[in-house]
Amino acid sequence: MLSPALNQALNEQISYENYSAFIYKAMQGYFEAEDLPGMSNWMNLQFQEELSHAEKIFRFVCDAGGRVEIMGMEAPNNKYSSPLEAFESALEHEQKVTQLINGLMEKAQAEKDHAAQIFLQWFVTEQIEEEASVSLIISQLKRVKDDGRGLMMVDQELSKRAAAPAAE
Repeated sequence: MLSPALNQALNEQISYENYSAFIYKAMQGYFEAEDLPGMSNWMNLQFQEELSHAEKIFRFVCDAGGRVEIMGMEAPNNKYSSPLEAFESALEHEQKVTQLINGLMEKAQAEKDHAAQIFLQWFVTEQIEEEASVSLIISQLKRVKDDGRGLMMVDQELSKRAAAPAAE
């Protein structure tokens, strides 16, 4: 059974994962308007992945005897000055998510909730991958700078991203 404090923290994370999804959906809209279909594809898949993270936490809370309470969220940013700015914003957001996940793990450890710790370990590992993926794209965008051909090559590469299997 989840403690009330851990239950509340997990509910907050569900809401934050949903917010994350909508940040990526807004970024997808930006890339659609900029005629960058590969980057749009990448953001749409990120949107779907964040929704699956929210669902994964939702299921854990329910299975662990907690109660899910969905909270409201603010509107995401819909405007970016460049693809680089959008991806830098995504990295900043992922770093915030990492902090939140680490905080959840610390709370689970303090409460000696071993099931929650095991569950959260997947998210700790996932955040390493999330930050690395976005960091790589930022490096590529910085490398091409204002070279339109380079930007198109990055966009084409991002169009190859396919949906990952559902998180277990």
